[in-house]
Amino acid sequence: MDGLAKLVFEKNKTIMDLATAFENINWFSIGIATLSSFLVGGIWYGPLFGRAWMRAFGFSEENLRNRSIPKTFGLSLLLAFFAATNLEMFIGLEADFTFGLIAGFFTGLGWVATFLGILYLFEMQTLKAYLINAGYCVLSLTTMGAILGAW
Repeated sequence: MDGLAKLVFEKNKTIMDLATAFENINWFSIGIATLSSFLVGGIWYGPLFGRAWMRAFGFSEENLRNRSIPKTFGLSLLLAFFAATNLEMFIGLEADFTFGLIAGFFTGLGWVATFLGILYLFEMQTLKAYLINAGYCVLSLTTMGAILGAW
């Protein structure tokens, strides 16, 4: 097993092999995986669930026009890059398309969607808002995992 999950045992000490993980990162696949989150998001929050998302959070077209586009999209791109890099390090070098797809799916469902659920319960958000945002996270991470595993 490679990536951050790989453990090296030396003299009863367990250390993560970070040097190997960073050494073997495929930056091209991370770039493609990062961009895939924008493609998925554009479709998800556009024609598929854009209006429902706006209603669920009380946004109007004017609200969205008044946000800082460079800040919103620039920071979103940076955060997607961190997510793709983290997922790459966890799935490791030996991953293939199927493993990456499954790892991405369970990352989205098992970690992100569950924590979003906790936050949405405390924030008293609607089930519709949760399903829209958690669904995007699961689909985006599944897509990222498939891309990362394929390369």
